[in-house]
Amino acid sequence: MAQPLVTVDPQASTPAPVPPGVAAPGAPLVHRPGRWIDGWNPQDEGQWTAVGRFVARRNLVLSIFAEFLGFAVWALWSIVVPQLPEAGFVLSVDQMFWLIAVPSLVGATLRIPYTFAVPVFGGRNWTIVSALLLLVPTISLAVVVQNPDTSFGVLLGVAALAGVGGGNFASSMANISFFYPDREKGRALGFNAAGGNLGTAAVQLAVPLVIVAGAGVALERAGLMFVPLAILAAVLAWRWMDNLSSAKSDPRSYGVAARQRHTWIISFVYIGTFGSFIGFSGVFPTLLKGTFPEVTASVAFLGALVGSVARPLGGTLADKLGGARVTIAAFAVMAAGVVSAIFALRSHSFGAFLASFLVLFVATGAGNGSVYRMIPAVFRHGATDDEDRTRRARAAAGCLGIAGAVGAFGGFLIPRGFAISTSATGNIQAALWVIVGMYAVMALVTWAVYSRRGSAFGRTSI
Repeated sequence: MAQPLVTVDPQASTPAPVPPGVAAPGAPLVHRPGRWIDGWNPQDEGQWTAVGRFVARRNLVLSIFAEFLGFAVWALWSIVVPQLPEAGFVLSVDQMFWLIAVPSLVGATLRIPYTFAVPVFGGRNWTIVSALLLLVPTISLAVVVQNPDTSFGVLLGVAALAGVGGGNFASSMANISFFYPDREKGRALGFNAAGGNLGTAAVQLAVPLVIVAGAGVALERAGLMFVPLAILAAVLAWRWMDNLSSAKSDPRSYGVAARQRHTWIISFVYIGTFGSFIGFSGVFPTLLKGTFPEVTASVAFLGALVGSVARPLGGTLADKLGGARVTIAAFAVMAAGVVSAIFALRSHSFGAFLASFLVLFVATGAGNGSVYRMIPAVFRHGATDDEDRTRRARAAAGCLGIAGAVGAFGGFLIPRGFAISTSATGNIQAALWVIVGMYAVMALVTWAVYSRRGSAFGRTSI
């Protein structure tokens, strides 16, 4: 029969049995084989100061690296697709946009099951598995792009495999949330999210340089370059990350959140911010190459870069000004950026087009941070007692997962919208005008529900 784990009470002369995963204030951590930690309690100031902060930071750094690679693989086809014609592939515009869109569709769908993987398998263990899973889409890509006769169906299936990288965001965010105390959780998750988002910019910068090194276009290198990196991420996680026995999921939180109208309102709004970030990041290299062939598409990484960097800024502004206000302002700037891009397309001005999209990307990043700040504020409003606050916190946690998954579907909708617009009108301007209209609707909804003086939230800063 298994014996209870024992920790030592410094004020007592005999050891006291402690159930796994639970620790009294000041109790030391208990380490088990497989890098499992019992007794983790980041709210305990003594434990946090003595060892907790160091352990949490170590896991955060390695989590950021693994998530960074996940985002890079998720976005890999966004930069591979515009290079396919040079590698001998003959594809229609609609087919190219399908190859860009399908990884986002799969990644969005995987986000909720990936969230539950951390409590089931352990954060360290799942990071190892999810890092090694990146070998499947990258090696598959390296194989299929070497044969220009590969069918579109096979290309689409391999592109879909890249969606596993999108799921990494959800498991990484869930894992890190268990390591940090409430007072530092927002900052840690902000760094984790921004670090992951930077993977999109990195892949769009690095791949064009790698595939043209030497003579010709060696497109298979786009996949092969990630093989050693994915193995490295798995090894680092195996060697230095930790599993927390106290990391427990509450599937009921998703049920509670799903019954709340605010979950779906916020998810709708998040399609406009994060969906725009991942969707425009995906299509930007193809847009540049197709619209301005005289200009190198290697600058495409700038969009994802400024959007990633702006995410923590959006959260910081939301802390000071209110998430709803910053989100509304973000939509206004995003709409202005898209309108400016439309006129730049009409005048065929590359400088104006690039500047317009960079403004758009900054606003999407800021909006991502502000929407995530809104969620706990919305759900804790009107709490009456401790039991009600606990119920609302559970709903907020579920909303974070649902909104993150729903918002990612924007990465599918934007490329498909561009494909439909191009087929119907010969260009993407119609789709861009629809997007401007959607931003106006989303801003209006945010104002009416969360910022209007006569709303249920009154003068509360959401």
